[in-house]
Amino acid sequence: MSDASSSALPAFTRTAHPAPVPGETRAEAIADPKFGTLFTDHMVVVDYHADKGGWHHASLEPRQPIPLDPASSVLHYAQEIFEGMKAYKHPDGSLALFRPEANAQRYNASARRMAMPELPEDLFIESLRQLLAADKDWFPTAEGATIYLRPFMFASEAFLGVRPAREYKHVVIASPAGPYFKSGHKAVKIWVSQDYVRAAPGGTGAAKTGGNYAASLVPLAEGTEKGCDQTVFLDAVEHKYVEELGGMNLFFVMDDGSVVTPPLTGTILPGITRDSLIQLLRDEGLSVREDPYTIDQWREDATSGRLVETMACGTAAVVTAVGTVLGPEGEFTIGSGGTGQLTQKMRDVLTGIQNGTRPDPHGWVMKL
Repeated sequence: MSDASSSALPAFTRTAHPAPVPGETRAEAIADPKFGTLFTDHMVVVDYHADKGGWHHASLEPRQPIPLDPASSVLHYAQEIFEGMKAYKHPDGSLALFRPEANAQRYNASARRMAMPELPEDLFIESLRQLLAADKDWFPTAEGATIYLRPFMFASEAFLGVRPAREYKHVVIASPAGPYFKSGHKAVKIWVSQDYVRAAPGGTGAAKTGGNYAASLVPLAEGTEKGCDQTVFLDAVEHKYVEELGGMNLFFVMDDGSVVTPPLTGTILPGITRDSLIQLLRDEGLSVREDPYTIDQWREDATSGRLVETMACGTAAVVTAVGTVLGPEGEFTIGSGGTGQLTQKMRDVLTGIQNGTRPDPHGWVMKL
């Protein structure tokens, strides 16, 4: 189902919030926001109907509950996708996005896998522009904070029957956000899930769809009970190859300067931070290989000292060190257990590009 090349994009109607959060209350809320708990005044909604020319209505409107019929397809057959991205404030006061076209392309790849209509890339980016223009005063003042953007699409047609829906909504909400991990930028401890898998070959692992995350919640809770910050998943077939965390990709840094990251075989989400980090590491003259890497290799390389750092990366947490790995077979530490030099450097380079304090050699930043 494809509408990504539609020629005429719907014009946006704009309805201002009749009772926005007062400025003083907003200023207090954004001084030190937590991750994903505070939301701005407005949202974007774009409607799709197969019998009305596809994407046909776009609006900026007050953030409010979405009317939903109890028979809406998303509630029964889980046709739903989303993206995660951030807006950054540059030194000149302007707002910017980081590789939004890559998010738009991944959104459409997810839509294709879930039998949903593609959204024109220009409409995807314009929906972000509209929301940020309306709610730019919500940008948090805390150091390193951003506005986290959550575009999502779901099947809204009311029917009971297993087939792709004919009606959908694309919605964007915004959340002033602080650090993803409570520990800030410290190295995290992760749990190795042995009894559960995140995705299987031929499944939806490469799509950013809610069901993948729902599947990770039980093992994530299991890891939390063990005192861990995140859970790492192994492959579904042999249960030995490291794939990804519940929402982050992994990189393994060796003592010879080479870096390994698990290959994209259809069970791993193709992270935009992952792709950016591969390029930035190569810019540093490092060899980056996309090769399978087993949990036994990880343990052996960490124990022998061959492995000096492990980096986890994603939009929310950017680049974070993995210091300790805990599993049913015991615990092992990577390097000193803290944040290594390369992890810190790559975090500084990436956030510098995103925040406009470093050069952008690859043209990744889009000023708004």
